[in-house]
Amino acid sequence: MDHVHGGPIPPQPNPMTAPRDALPQAEYEEIFAKVPRLTVEVVIVSADGVLLARRASEPCRGLWHIPGGTVRFGEPLTDAARRVAEQELGAEVEIDAHLGYIEYPSHLERGLDWPVGLAFSVHLAPASADRFRTVPDAVDWFTTLPEDMHDEQKSFLRRHGLAT
Repeated sequence: MDHVHGGPIPPQPNPMTAPRDALPQAEYEEIFAKVPRLTVEVVIVSADGVLLARRASEPCRGLWHIPGGTVRFGEPLTDAARRVAEQELGAEVEIDAHLGYIEYPSHLERGLDWPVGLAFSVHLAPASADRFRTVPDAVDWFTTLPEDMHDEQKSFLRRHGLAT
């Protein structure tokens, strides 16, 4: 459900009493070759455009992308978005709203997996905003989306009027 009332979405209580160990890579690949993989996408927009990062890992290494990542078992979605922003950007964010979802048929066509990303509009927390006035390597602001980017993410951002 989209957040329709004013103000950021507050953190949700985490039902996990202890974090679970990560799956071994082979088991992860076996599972997600058979079922959709739930991800969150962290959409940060400012007067400078939309913030994108270069993928450092496979699949799609080197492509510009909306920062995102897999939701962990038992992890509230907004907590996952905050964690991904911290891990991928080193940024603290505040969640504004759920924007929608992104499906990735290109992954399926390439024999990878089937991620379904829930996109959240977020803004940089004050402590992080100053750091992103000049962006670190492998991160940049775009008003016109780069060619070397997921077509699905480009379509999503354009459909929502967040970039051209």
